[in-house]
Amino acid sequence: MRKVILSFLLLMSLVCTAYAAEPVTVDLQKKWGPVMRAIEQVESDGRANAVSKNGKWVGCLQISEILVRQCNQILGKKKFTYKDRYSKEKSYEMFIIYQEHFNKEGNMEKAIRLWNSGDLNCMNRKSRTEGYYRRVMAKFNQLAKD
Repeated sequence: MRKVILSFLLLMSLVCTAYAAEPVTVDLQKKWGPVMRAIEQVESDGRANAVSKNGKWVGCLQISEILVRQCNQILGKKKFTYKDRYSKEKSYEMFIIYQEHFNKEGNMEKAIRLWNSGDLNCMNRKSRTEGYYRRVMAKFNQLAKD
């Protein structure tokens, strides 16, 4: 019985360590990179120091404080700070964590609409994000040609 308990604890330790480990891999960067770059161009024209008019969204992907907290909650630890929104690398990482958690199927349309609205039901409320979706898709298609 003692061996069973120790084995279980060891297994749980490995599972927890794997979950808390860096979730962003090269494969995930390749998967999300094209849509992420299109969103970045629409959001900030690629400027890491961009700040929205009301100051709520900052960085190249225009990340809110709420999204930083959500990413930390998803990871189960405080990995990101509000200042990390100004880092392109950290912004990309947060984007991927957010999408992998709320858009497991990897649907590009959902990724765009979700990023714009933060609404998990964004696919049922497409009219709210239609203009943004079209701008990102136009930029996506333009970048694909380059």
